[in-house]
Amino acid sequence: MLIRVDPTRDEPLFVQVAGSVRADIAAGVLRAGDRLPSAREVAAALDVNLHTVLRAYQELRDEGLVDMRRGRGAVVTDAATPLTALHDDVEALVARARALGLSSDTLASLIKEQR
Repeated sequence: MLIRVDPTRDEPLFVQVAGSVRADIAAGVLRAGDRLPSAREVAAALDVNLHTVLRAYQELRDEGLVDMRRGRGAVVTDAATPLTALHDDVEALVARARALGLSSDTLASLIKEQR
């Protein structure tokens, strides 16, 4: 698992960390029962504040994708399984949007508007 962030982007670092973990879950790199690296390890590797990583992990916990327990760390839950099932569909949608000339921001807006 490789968590990626780009400090030059406008998106907050904690959002990028959480998004990177979500992407690894969707791609099948992370599965239910897998343990995430400790927040300290991630913070040191990315050269970011520990609280940035903790906030990302808490966001993932609030979404039900990880379970966080003292002494056990953050573990991917069974609730993450549907992300993997949608991975191919999402890739196909992104490819179709690109072929139509839509920006990723436009596609994201269209998705957010769906109910």
